[in-house]
Amino acid sequence: MSRAQAESVIKNIIREIAQECDGKGHAVSETLVAFMVKAVVLDSRNLFNVDRTLTKQDVRKLVELCVDKLMDQGSPALDTIKMQVYFDMNYTSRREFIEEHQRVLQSRLVPVSREITDSRVKTREDLEGLYHKIVSYVLLRSGLGSSTDITTVREATAALQSVFPQSELGTFMSLIKKDKEQQLNDLSMIVTGIRLFNKDSRKGGEGIDDLPAILNEAIPSTSKDIEWELELSQSLAWQYTSWLERLLDPEVETRECIVPLDMLKQALYNVRQHEAFLKVILADVILCAKQVETLQTELATRMKLLRVTVHSKTAVPTAQVFPHFTALAKFWSGLQDEMVLLSILSNIMENLQPFLAAQSQLFPDGQLEDILGSEIKKYEQRMKESSENRIDPYEIKTQEWLLPETTANFDKLPLQYNGICGYTLVKKDGLLLPGNPSIGVLKHREKYYVFSSKEAALRFGSKPDEYIAHVAEKAKQSPELIQLLQLHQQFACVTPYPEMQSGERLLVKPITKCDSSTQTDTHLLETNIVKSYEWNEWELRRKAIKLANLRSKVTHSMQTNLSHMRRDNVTQTYLLEDVACQSKRDGNSNVPKPQVYLAGLRGGKTETTHMIKTNLTRSVSE
Repeated sequence: MSRAQAESVIKNIIREIAQECDGKGHAVSETLVAFMVKAVVLDSRNLFNVDRTLTKQDVRKLVELCVDKLMDQGSPALDTIKMQVYFDMNYTSRREFIEEHQRVLQSRLVPVSREITDSRVKTREDLEGLYHKIVSYVLLRSGLGSSTDITTVREATAALQSVFPQSELGTFMSLIKKDKEQQLNDLSMIVTGIRLFNKDSRKGGEGIDDLPAILNEAIPSTSKDIEWELELSQSLAWQYTSWLERLLDPEVETRECIVPLDMLKQALYNVRQHEAFLKVILADVILCAKQVETLQTELATRMKLLRVTVHSKTAVPTAQVFPHFTALAKFWSGLQDEMVLLSILSNIMENLQPFLAAQSQLFPDGQLEDILGSEIKKYEQRMKESSENRIDPYEIKTQEWLLPETTANFDKLPLQYNGICGYTLVKKDGLLLPGNPSIGVLKHREKYYVFSSKEAALRFGSKPDEYIAHVAEKAKQSPELIQLLQLHQQFACVTPYPEMQSGERLLVKPITKCDSSTQTDTHLLETNIVKSYEWNEWELRRKAIKLANLRSKVTHSMQTNLSHMRRDNVTQTYLLEDVACQSKRDGNSNVPKPQVYLAGLRGGKTETTHMIKTNLTRSVSE
């Protein structure tokens, strides 16, 4: 099957599952369906044998299993998967959030910018209309006030006229399109800076919100809301953990729980995933607060410099004030970006709440806390108890153990399983317990593992590969653990969707072929290369002349009897003709050979060169 055919089959299966769910009254996204198909294929309990050919019955079974799981609205596992899909689709890095916001802003400005740059004015009315369009562009780009507010438009027009009077429209129209766009951007920055300065000086600023004050109020409020949600999820997580520990401990007698054990584990995974996402959002909010503080400090400093520059002066050179106005606009734009980012993060946090609905209905509010009482152990108590018994690296010399006092940047190690103890996950049938790095961190195959106790660390360290394989099997049975424990790399080679035609398999091995090339080095041993080697004879002569330095040397020549008047020559003769004639008598004369000598051409020790010309040619009359 070709790649195009396989993709077509995949889309058909996803579409069929989505249509069946929609027909039963539950609309699901294709992304969620794709994730569920992958989860069903991975689970070995579903008996999808990857070594045999798929049949229509296998595909039908796959569709039915996926539909049943997607229709189970009371499942905390489904809520967790939906939460993960939502977060993956809506959350991205801070830089990408800001870049996307800037891209949307630019797309809104494109029609107005094109209308200005492509305009061909002919009358005075057209010039006035074009100027009003430039004012509208400046307002839209700055985001300071509405372009329909008369007071705001008048203030922006006055600021624009101070740097770009209407009389300069002719020069603007003569520019090429690219230069027009650049000038529009520059004008927008300068006008924005002027309006911000006027607001600070209480001489204008109509329609400009007090963005620093709004951020100073919004950031603590958002942080408080996230911390409250985080504390609630952590409290639920420890309640579920303590209850599961009691149920899974064979030495402790406990009454039968009305909630199935698997459902309790799903609820624990649900609140743990919610906790992990809240921590990511909270970290971004804290970074946003730091960035806002920096921008406000820089804005205040620049505003102070600008006041000093224009203080009690009727006229100030544009080269001095325009950079200040542009900087003010950039800092204000940064605050606007932080405001948008804070709004997005707050919206994501609120939209995560519905994905806790299934687990919240397992127990009435406060029931678990009343049952467990003092048995609930929170993070600090568990860390304190486990820290008393630490790993001795000499106990298992075959493994490498990292301790806080002997490892640089210990707190920044990329811990596997998102800091969860892998041994407890395997031995306690899916129980999640956070590891304690102060016990000791196991380094195995360039990866780092933490454990909830010294005993767990020693057991895991004795057979790490076996436990790692068991953790992967647990994740296949509970697919929400793949993202919660950050196991994506272990399942990267699994094709998430089945293929229907004969000879194809559910699990496809990764392609190991790649394009590569090799190159033989010209000189394998660089130390044997003689940098001063030269093959050109004339280059050698030039170097010899430089070394000789004839200006300070005496030269002479000599001639021997054998070399006297010897040179290479060639002659050609013609055969004598048989005819002859007699002409006038030939005669000849011998003139003196010119003998002219030049002295002083090579200069001497003086700075100036004096040449002496001596003519020793004999006179013709001699």
